[in-house]
Amino acid sequence: METLQHIIDVTNDLLWTYIMIAALIACALYFTVRSGFVQFRMIGEMIRQLANSNERHHEQGKHISPFQAFAVSLASRVGTGNLAGVATAIAVGGPGAVFWMWVIALIGSANAFIESTLAQLYKRRTEDSFIGGPAYYILHGLKCRWMAVLFSVLTILTFGFAFNTVQSNTLCEAVENAFGISHVYIGIAITVMTLIIIFGGIQRIAKVSSVIVPIMALGYILLALTIVVLNISQLPAVLELIFKNAFGVEQVVGGGVGAALMQGIKRGLFSNEAGMGSAPNVAATASTSHPVKQGLVQVLSVFIDTILVCTATAFLCMCSGIEPTEAISGAPYVQAALGKTLGAFGPAFITIAMILFAFTTLLGNLYYVDKCLIYMLRRVPGKTFMRVYHIIASLVIFVGAGLSADLLWNIADITMGGMTLINMPVILILSKYALRALKNYDEQRKDGKEPVFRARDIGLPHEVDCWK
Repeated sequence: METLQHIIDVTNDLLWTYIMIAALIACALYFTVRSGFVQFRMIGEMIRQLANSNERHHEQGKHISPFQAFAVSLASRVGTGNLAGVATAIAVGGPGAVFWMWVIALIGSANAFIESTLAQLYKRRTEDSFIGGPAYYILHGLKCRWMAVLFSVLTILTFGFAFNTVQSNTLCEAVENAFGISHVYIGIAITVMTLIIIFGGIQRIAKVSSVIVPIMALGYILLALTIVVLNISQLPAVLELIFKNAFGVEQVVGGGVGAALMQGIKRGLFSNEAGMGSAPNVAATASTSHPVKQGLVQVLSVFIDTILVCTATAFLCMCSGIEPTEAISGAPYVQAALGKTLGAFGPAFITIAMILFAFTTLLGNLYYVDKCLIYMLRRVPGKTFMRVYHIIASLVIFVGAGLSADLLWNIADITMGGMTLINMPVILILSKYALRALKNYDEQRKDGKEPVFRARDIGLPHEVDCWK
């Protein structure tokens, strides 16, 4: 285990010290400029699309609505990474990590826009829903099946194993710390509940997520605001500490800025997944009249995930006055911060929130794996195959409850880094088609029309299944 841990640590340092930071920031800045700062200038349009997303679409039947697709992707994004991940980033990288989380969300949301719009452009039809994502735009846009298969394998490893074991482990740690219930019993409970819901497919996952996600996110943000208000005198010092730690001379000399930058981007990407290529798998499933509509909705989910929920965690932890240590980091840090302000109610509430956050993330993650399996097998697997796979995936969740948290976080960093290193060059190459779709959308809106898309309107040279 020590040798394995060493190999993982070395790989992580190489990947996240140089390669990932340069790739993510460079592409995000490029897409931001080329799209005319779409993530800032079209915030009103994002909200309008989300508000109108349950309107009747040109596709009926079992296809899910844009809001449901938004809820599933947000379910996967908003998880324990928003709580334990942020707390860990502050403990390891210092308060400056929060600033770099904000940066990667604000500019990285342009990556989310491009990849989700491409997912809509290249999506395919199935009997009961649409299907798409990076594997499909790699195959149909670049004609490179081996790369599409490699991406699918990395997605299965990342979401079927790495991310779900992290969620399970963090959830069990929080429950055991708050209520003294053994992680074995918690692991069994979440395994059974996961099986019940995923057996119902994307429609059931979408329905559960569209109810739980808005409630849990809003409730958590309100709680965090309450903590900040109760400790309002600490807020100016907290903001000063965040910016000072991100840019201060002392931090530059001591290497603190680098640690904050790495932790902020790692935990920010783990949380909002912008550019990783995960959310496009569900963005493609939405029934909508124009690909850009779902691209805009996915940008909004990045903002909600990082700018709202992650910031809420950072403020409630830092305003509490409790200093993170090696013993108090991750979920225990969040629980201790709430306990200091709200007494016994605080740890109990945050534990329940973590259960909901982690559980909906488990569902969203397994949906991503389902779609990658369908791509690799080139067909929708039979019920027996999927039942066996879902049982194995649920057992992985149970096993993750008892593994080392540090090992799981490090494995997740490597696998999501691999996904991102494949996805980013691909969307960079294909981005011209997403940008043409955005121009087409802007033109129709200027003419007072509700945008409707056809592939020939942007001269898309590849075969499409849904925009003829």
